[in-house]
Order: sequence, then C-alpha cells, then structure tokens
Amino acid sequence: MRVIRKYPNRRLYDTERSAYVTLEGIRQLVLDKIPFQVIDKQTNEDITRSILLQIISESEGGGVPVFSTEVLQQIIRFYGGALQGMLGEYLARSVALFVEQQNQLHTAINPVSILSEMTQKNIEFWVSLLPITRPSPTSPPADESS
Repeated sequence: MRVIRKYPNRRLYDTERSAYVTLEGIRQLVLDKIPFQVIDKQTNEDITRSILLQIISESEGGGVPVFSTEVLQQIIRFYGGALQGMLGEYLARSVALFVEQQNQLHTAINPVSILSEMTQKNIEFWVSLLPITRPSPTSPPADESS
C-alpha cells in the first residue's frame, strides 16, 4: 500500500515516489485503483477519509454536482442518530450496485464488442453466400451450356 504523508505545511508527500503530490495526484491514485493511505506526519493518524472528502468537496464545486444541497442536508441529519451506521452501509451498497450496473452497461454497449459482433455476423453472411456464388465442380460453366 502506498503511503502518503501530510506535513504541517499541508503538503502531501508520496513516500513511494519520493515526491510531493497534489490533491489531483491523490485523485489520480483513486482513479487508477492504487491502494494508498494518508498519514498525518505529526500525529501518525490515518487521515485518508479526510483527504478523500476534501477531493469530493473540490470536485463538487465545478461542473454538475453529485450531491444536491438537499441530499447533503439529509446526510448531515443522519449524523449522531441511531441510523448513522445504516446510512453508511446503505450508501456503500448503493454505490457498489451502481458501479456494477455501469460496468454491465459499458460492456453491453462497448463499441469494440459491437463492432466485433457485427464483423462476425458479416463474415458468417458472406461465408453462407459462397456456395451460391461459386460454381460446383460438376456443373458446366455458364459459357459452355449454349
């Protein structure tokens, strides 16, 4: 697991690459599915969740947000309540299901698989026509029958 250290000056240091990284660099690790952990240099505390929330917060600022104001307010209302743990589990399962459905949809409409299937069907069609277009060895050529 890659370890990222957060220094008091708020800079993030990738110990594997021996280089400072930005939040965008951390976001790229997530997109690349590279496991990592962010550790506060002073307290040795795992602050990965805090960094991920910061990335989400910055992402929500631009473009079309994932979370509406109403959804965020509802989530805040769950904190401290009896159903707080259940909400986290529900959201995790919902996102996992959504990702699974996205993957199924992506493979179903994958242009490469569609083109491959179309090509295969075209080949089968043309092969099926070959016996019709080729004269059989026993039939006389068209010119000699006159």
